[in-house]
Amino acid sequence: MRLMLDSYRWVLARPGAFAFSSAALVARLPISMVGLGIVLLVEERTGSYGLAGTVAAVFVLAEAAFAVLHGRWVDHFGQSRVLPLAISLFGAGLGLMMLAVEQDWPRAWTYVFAALAGASLPQVGASVRTRWSHLLDEPGEKQTAFALEAVLDEVVFVVGPVLVTLLATGWHPVAGLTCAVVSGVLGTFALAVQRRTEPPAGRSSPTGVPSPMPWRLVLPLALVCLTLGALFGAAEVTTVAFAEEQGQRWVAGWLLAAWSFGSLVAGLVTGAIVWRSGPDVRLRWGSAAMALAMAPLMFVSSVPLMAVVLLVGGLAIAPTMISAMTMVEQGVPPGRLTEGMAVLHTGIVAGVAPGASIAGFVVDHSGASAAYAVALAGGVLGALAAQTARPTHRMP
Repeated sequence: MRLMLDSYRWVLARPGAFAFSSAALVARLPISMVGLGIVLLVEERTGSYGLAGTVAAVFVLAEAAFAVLHGRWVDHFGQSRVLPLAISLFGAGLGLMMLAVEQDWPRAWTYVFAALAGASLPQVGASVRTRWSHLLDEPGEKQTAFALEAVLDEVVFVVGPVLVTLLATGWHPVAGLTCAVVSGVLGTFALAVQRRTEPPAGRSSPTGVPSPMPWRLVLPLALVCLTLGALFGAAEVTTVAFAEEQGQRWVAGWLLAAWSFGSLVAGLVTGAIVWRSGPDVRLRWGSAAMALAMAPLMFVSSVPLMAVVLLVGGLAIAPTMISAMTMVEQGVPPGRLTEGMAVLHTGIVAGVAPGASIAGFVVDHSGASAAYAVALAGGVLGALAAQTARPTHRMP
């Protein structure tokens, strides 16, 4: 345990590292809060999980459509210029969406503002990982840093769902989304003002021509993320419905937090181990384990047992995502690294949309247990897609 903590303490001791990583942690809270917050708000006001899942899908589809552009803009113009503008538009769009739902405006406005918020959500996760890649030189240190960010991702997914559920069900349906806006704005501005650790904007190859993107590496990884995103979206919507079927709607956030906590523990261990196998091998094993973990969920009928099964299933998430990010960091040119990581994020959120929508449809017609089959299907497709991902060497 002490050696594990020393690995993380070493990378965080780099000048500015703790400050930008902490700011990015707060800035990423909306990632785990907005989708669930939209489901809770819209379902509360309309009584339809199908509609709630559709609005959430519009949000994530818009995010997916613009994520790569956000990454490209960040690489070209710099984080300090792009991130503040993006998060400001995100806050305005989400605020107007909440107003449209609360005031019962024509449904089209709800979709328009959800799309605006999704399209504006900045790529904080990719940006902070690019900072780490710029700050560190040793591959082992970079793996530890990526593992740290994966762990912090899971902290976000432990805290966020519980927070948004408690606020939305215990105070007011819009309270959780309001908290997401505030944390996103404060954290993103705090990250953007830290210019000392910001990677230089507009980096290109020594010839002055932008380096080519290694699509033979990036596209298979994006496909893996797409299918696993469908797993995430389906599992989130279905778990909310499962909790309501059990007469304990308030435990939905805790169940999702248990899932993320399993990933958090596995991420901590992953960052402290010197692996003999390459990231492509770990990606294949991890994606297969994620699929296997979805199989028992449709047969679980009690909340405590569901929490245990989700906790165990979460152990495969962080190692799988760390492997994918490591492959991108090793194979994508530095001047396009944020963009490359944003492609993977696009895959995840693009998969969340259909996963959430299909699962919401199945919940409305067949119940939560049947809807977990949607998550299982996403996991199986992800395990198959991982067989096509092969590492490449970064071009000079």
